[in-house]
Amino acid sequence: MTAPSTLETAAAADVPTELTDGYHLVVDALKLNDVDTIYGVVGIPITDLARLAQAQGIRYIGFRHESNAGHAAAVAGYLNKKPGVALTVSAPGFLNGLVALANATTNCFPMVQISGSSERHLVDLKQGDYEEMDQLAAAQPFVKAAYRVSRVEDIGRGIARALRTAISGRPGGVYLDIPAAVLGAIMPKAEGDRTLSRLVDPAPRQLPAPEAVDRAIELLASAERPLVVLGKGAAYAQADAKVRQFIESTGIPYVPMSMAKGLLPDDHPQSAATARSLALKKADVVMLIGARLNWLLGHGRTGWNPEAKFVQIDIDPKEMDSNQPIAAPLVGDIESVLDALAERIKPGQITAPSAWREELAARSAQNVAKMARRLEADPHPMQFMGALKAVRDVVRQHPETYIVNEGANALDIARNVIDMHVPRHRLDSGTWGVMGIGMGYAIAAAVESGAPVVAIEGDSAFGFSGIEIETICRYRLPVVTVIMNNGGVYRGDDTNPYDDAPAPTTLMSAARHDQLIEAFGGKGYRATTPAEVTAALTEALAAGGPALIDCVIDPSAGTESGHISHLNPKGITVGNITPAKK
Repeated sequence: MTAPSTLETAAAADVPTELTDGYHLVVDALKLNDVDTIYGVVGIPITDLARLAQAQGIRYIGFRHESNAGHAAAVAGYLNKKPGVALTVSAPGFLNGLVALANATTNCFPMVQISGSSERHLVDLKQGDYEEMDQLAAAQPFVKAAYRVSRVEDIGRGIARALRTAISGRPGGVYLDIPAAVLGAIMPKAEGDRTLSRLVDPAPRQLPAPEAVDRAIELLASAERPLVVLGKGAAYAQADAKVRQFIESTGIPYVPMSMAKGLLPDDHPQSAATARSLALKKADVVMLIGARLNWLLGHGRTGWNPEAKFVQIDIDPKEMDSNQPIAAPLVGDIESVLDALAERIKPGQITAPSAWREELAARSAQNVAKMARRLEADPHPMQFMGALKAVRDVVRQHPETYIVNEGANALDIARNVIDMHVPRHRLDSGTWGVMGIGMGYAIAAAVESGAPVVAIEGDSAFGFSGIEIETICRYRLPVVTVIMNNGGVYRGDDTNPYDDAPAPTTLMSAARHDQLIEAFGGKGYRATTPAEVTAALTEALAAGGPALIDCVIDPSAGTESGHISHLNPKGITVGNITPAKK
């Protein structure tokens, strides 16, 4: 004989029972695990979930497109070192968010995307339900893990498992599918409360083996031309003081990847960023801290000393030997590995020979002088260099400012012109080189920090997420969007020799992006000279509200695909293509 349920017992005794439902359990589970912000787009079946989260004290930031909400959640995870949460509707909304979730996984940002979904019995029989899709199956190839909650009593476990998976080991994106029927399911509150749990040590320390540490020390000690490469993983680790102590105590020159800029100030005497090509070409022992030998580093082949030996710190052992043999793998979290190195290195055991440091310093001085001459030029119409120098000079007076950067030339040139002095304050396209991160990253940086944000956007890149300037205005965020407007993808002077249709890379040369933000109540500026950029950005940062500066750049400025034009395949040239007959 089956024992009566709590509801049946209460009904028999005519005693009211406090109830809960899936919506409340999701919110309770998130709050129990210190999730204080959700980024999303509402609709069936998750609108009431967003309302309830807001009513229960979780900050909800509503976007105009799920991809942008997802990018915001992803970079919130990077900045806070805990999973950012995105909320989407089913099917198309889920797919929009999946782009950001996959990007988070590629970039190793901890993020959880929670999506409502259609009823399983209808989806599995393909009966044509509203927004029918097997979302779990669709997500699995692109994420660190994907889970589905099929019973209301499993919501707490599903939330806890998703959060732990996202942040543990190598961080990444996790998908959590919650069907509409589960969200609406009702159960006794006391029983529901017992299903919730708070994570204990979700990202435990992972210490390297002592013999691995000694191996790395011996290799570094033998180097004549040692080099450290800092990746965004080093910035994510938030072991800033220990990274700096290791570099300064050994004297080894270092090269920061773009999102590691500011981990040590860009003007640090050991920075070889302005002599990067020489450093990679001649270094004989290279220590990778939170950096991977992927395409951004030429897979450890292109531009490198072919005899170089590598020391790599990574929490994922599968990363070792992915492109080059790793002579001294150090598997563990960055802080623990640096602690182990500090404990086992003998005073003076690792040094950087003065001849190597002086060679890099001399090349840096040459390259800095060349850049200074380029920056001092003031051609008309305005070039990227002039506009970005103006941005750099204003931002230097506001070191708390976050820089968000995307585009082709806008990204490449800004990365070289705008120096960083604070860690985790440069956010850009990252490992995938994806466009469309701009407004989502900018919104999250402003929401999570309260600090001013300057988003430097190519006019093409801005188009991917530009509607979110309405979100920026709606929440009155301190975000200044600076658009490098040269009227095209890469550049705006491409022509179509065959008919009067626009060329594939041209955009509207007369676009007035400044008027877009004014439609939503923000402040718009149009700048045609570096002096006007300076004045507009100075005023906008002082005002502390939403603003957009449309920087009119020479249409002929910029190069095809920026600094990665070599990735374009070489086929028949456009000039040899015969136009189709009409």
